[in-house]
Amino acid sequence: MTPPTQPLELRDIHLPDPISWWPPAPGWWWVLGLLGGMVLLGGLLWRRARRNRLRKTALAELDRLVAAYATHQDDHRLTGELSALLRRVCLAPLWPAAATVQEVAGLTGVAWLHFLDQTLPDQPFTQGPGRWLVSLPFQRLSPALPEEERTALIALCRVWLQIYTVPKRRASLKGVRGGLSPPVGSRGNAPGGAGGEAPKTASPLPIPPG
Repeated sequence: MTPPTQPLELRDIHLPDPISWWPPAPGWWWVLGLLGGMVLLGGLLWRRARRNRLRKTALAELDRLVAAYATHQDDHRLTGELSALLRRVCLAPLWPAAATVQEVAGLTGVAWLHFLDQTLPDQPFTQGPGRWLVSLPFQRLSPALPEEERTALIALCRVWLQIYTVPKRRASLKGVRGGLSPPVGSRGNAPGGAGGEAPKTASPLPIPPG
């Protein structure tokens, strides 16, 4: 007679825990870092391309204004158009982290010149040929600009357009607004004591598509 067999003491089969997605393998960190770097580089290149297109458009507009002057020979009109061109560049939708459009658009008179001076050394707008941008347009009875002054002003505007970068901190406008003079366009407050008419609101300079 066969003796009864004893049951084997076997343990239940336990499946391993599922592989967790976190933390990812080191290789995935490299992939994520590479993708992030590519996105950042693409954004920087895109902004640089837009900035270059804006400068090219602004310089072409400057050449157009200079060519038009050869026809109308009006220094008051030329200086007003040059000032408006510089302001349109400042208002272009290219600097979202910079000083707000309202702050830049509200600068007039000496404050506007001080703002332009932040791009170049030696204060060429308040102390040099750039001062004509706020004085001559509102002095309709003043004589025409000497040729050397006109040439220097156009050259100054060209250099400013080539290297301009809007201030990236609001603090950069505090000193400008601290000495804000009455609006250039207000009656009796134009630079040089001459009366003037209110300046027209400048529209942002459009950036052509790439």
